[in-house]
Amino acid sequence: MRELSHLFANNRSWASQILAEDPEFFQKLSQQQAPQYFWIGCSDSRVPANQITGLLPGEMFVHRNVANVIPPTDLNCLSALQFAVDVLKVRHVIVCGHYGCGGVRAVLRNQQFGLVDTWLEHVQRVARKHATQLDGLDNEIERFDRLCELNVIEQVVSACQTDSVQHAWQRGQRLAVHGWIYAVNDGLLRDLGLCVTRPEELEPAFQEAIQGVR
Repeated sequence: MRELSHLFANNRSWASQILAEDPEFFQKLSQQQAPQYFWIGCSDSRVPANQITGLLPGEMFVHRNVANVIPPTDLNCLSALQFAVDVLKVRHVIVCGHYGCGGVRAVLRNQQFGLVDTWLEHVQRVARKHATQLDGLDNEIERFDRLCELNVIEQVVSACQTDSVQHAWQRGQRLAVHGWIYAVNDGLLRDLGLCVTRPEELEPAFQEAIQGVR
């Protein structure tokens, strides 16, 4: 612990700053969480969900994994999504990728890293599905950025197809699923033009996003 004492010092400083702004903040926060947003993002340390959206603790429920994927067999991600939708009653599910994603780069360059390669097969499927579009781009930088975008778009589709989201829409619960991407080089979020609020919107919204981002 002595090696990480600076992190405890940072924590005390952060807590003191929060209390100076709102002396009852942590007391109120300890009673319940009622976030309006569920963020599914990449584990990349450069993409902290609360900070880049300017939200305080308690305002966003977060799940992160390598390359921000939503596999239909991943109980971790699906459980977090189900809890967010059914228990917390979030109004927005945000799937957010980022340019410069190491997982996406590994797929694009066919790099091998071990166990994570199996996980990245989900991104490999995205690359294979959209190979014609990717191959038509001029250089690796453009293909890299586009695959980051396409991966977000496909993961939005995956989120919309889950039982949790489908059942919420069937019972009339207000819920929107969004596709965003973050640029590490300027700190700005970008909307990929994909927002789905009911089942019949999914296919036309998907087609528009596929055609419209670039």
